[in-house]
Amino acid sequence: MKLIHRVTLRLSIILLPVLLLWAAAFYIAMTDEINDETDDSLEDYAEMIVRRTLAGEELPGPGNGSNNTYILEPLPKGAPQQVSMEFENKRIYIPEKRETEPARVLTLTFKGNDGRMFKLTVSTPTFEREDLLLSVFWHLVALYAILTLTVLFVTTFVFNYSMRPLYKLLEWLDNYQPGNGADDLPTTAEVTEFKKLSESARSTIERAEKFFERQKQFIGNASHELQTPLAVLGTRIEWMIDNTPLTEEQFAELAKMRQSLHRLSRLNRTLLLISKIENAQFNEKDDVDFTELIKREVEVYVEIYGYKEIKCRMELPERFIVTMDESLAATMVTNLIKNAFLHTAEGGTISISLSNGSLTVSNSGEEALDATRLFDRFYTGGKSGSTGLGLALVKSIAEFYKFGLEYNFADGKHRFAVRLK
Repeated sequence: MKLIHRVTLRLSIILLPVLLLWAAAFYIAMTDEINDETDDSLEDYAEMIVRRTLAGEELPGPGNGSNNTYILEPLPKGAPQQVSMEFENKRIYIPEKRETEPARVLTLTFKGNDGRMFKLTVSTPTFEREDLLLSVFWHLVALYAILTLTVLFVTTFVFNYSMRPLYKLLEWLDNYQPGNGADDLPTTAEVTEFKKLSESARSTIERAEKFFERQKQFIGNASHELQTPLAVLGTRIEWMIDNTPLTEEQFAELAKMRQSLHRLSRLNRTLLLISKIENAQFNEKDDVDFTELIKREVEVYVEIYGYKEIKCRMELPERFIVTMDESLAATMVTNLIKNAFLHTAEGGTISISLSNGSLTVSNSGEEALDATRLFDRFYTGGKSGSTGLGLALVKSIAEFYKFGLEYNFADGKHRFAVRLK
């Protein structure tokens, strides 16, 4: 998940409880204010009735144009002589509407001129609390939606604008390849953290370039220096075999030495090739026909491993063009096909197909290989005679051209797939 999406999601989540608390406080404050205004009106109306009652004046009738209603009744003798006033919310019956409505009710006891106690109940219609609560809820939903969209828009705009220097730096790092040198680092904004990050990236790249150059020189020099004595040793062993009278035991030992020397020489050439690939020293681009290349390599290995009587089935289009270095294409195809023939038991089967932009090489087998180490250098999986560099070389070529490379085992078949397009 991108940082901007994570920040926006967290802001949206934080807004919800904040708005819920705000809605609760708003509802309580609004109901208190309405009740306060209503209570003031009821007090004034009750004061007017008490005053007229004590003065013996005519009391207001039910049709006086006011929403207030009242009931004045004397209390029985012996009732408490204490004056009291109490407000409460009730539902009262409205004869005109023939239904009950919510109302604010004031109950007041007072002493008349003759010393008797009277009870005055004054009420006025008020709001439906359920309706108000529902209205507040839907307004809250609308407010949350508006605020969330606003936060999304504003945060995205401000964040993207503020993070432009970081995005430029990340793009610059993505495009950097060791050995090719680094382009000029993009200028960052006057933000301390971004400036420090840019300086750290620049110094790290410079160190990486120095180390990479030293490694490249060392590998190249070591491989070339090794190749000469290896060739000399091979020539001398061949001379000894051809020109020296040897016992059977001596001949067997020299043959073993020659075999080990050939393996060492092959290892050295493969390591040198991997080093060149990783150093991006293959810049040639040709239109390589993989169909023709596969047919040519299969023909060679069918002849070499003919004694195994392996059945090889190919599903290839007439042409399959990939733009890459021709020698690397041949190396990749050769190693995949050789690996299949080498590790297929006698009488086994091999399938090679080119479809949907992928090269797939399958061969029969007994159990799955260790996919976590399969493409590591010098991993042989317990197979004798293998250098453990063939699939590592395929992986280096695939990574160099950003091809997809995968392995799986199903239905008794090892399957290697390279997505070329």
